[in-house]
Amino acid sequence: MSSDLHNAGDDPASQEDASASPETPVETASVEQLTRERDDMRDRWIRAEAEMANVRARAKRDVEDTRQYAVQKFATDVVEAAENLRRGLSSLPPAEPGEPDIVTKLRDGLEGVERNFAGILERHGIQRTDPTGHPFDANLHQAMSEQPSAEHPPGTVIQAWTQAWTLNGRLLKPAMVVVATKQNQEEAA
Repeated sequence: MSSDLHNAGDDPASQEDASASPETPVETASVEQLTRERDDMRDRWIRAEAEMANVRARAKRDVEDTRQYAVQKFATDVVEAAENLRRGLSSLPPAEPGEPDIVTKLRDGLEGVERNFAGILERHGIQRTDPTGHPFDANLHQAMSEQPSAEHPPGTVIQAWTQAWTLNGRLLKPAMVVVATKQNQEEAA
């Protein structure tokens, strides 16, 4: 009988059967746990990569905004100077035949300075828009007054005291405007 036990342990066929036997419940649980841990780590890695991509995109956007709008305070002051130049030109009397040459040259010179100044501002992203005749837009206009009008649809800007100014599409200074309202029947008569 001892020879049978000795022979059974030395038999290579019996050793193959032992190695081919199904895994024990402990080994199966260990493999499942490792698989879950791997999947969890992969999920964390993918989320971290996505978060880093978002951080990079946000930082790039912030840098671009800072670059575009860093001069906003300065641009607001420059716009005020441009409006003062326009007010000065508007205060000059209209051109008349026979007026002194000095007045004509002064007017022409100031108008040339204004055109040049406006061109410089536009090259640097500062735009002015005249809202007269356009629908009132609370994002660009500040209503200073309402006026009944039969000639304009209600909500239309009929007069602009100042123009709207933007820096790369962002409002610097709203236009101060007079907005048309519906004319009453009594006023129309």
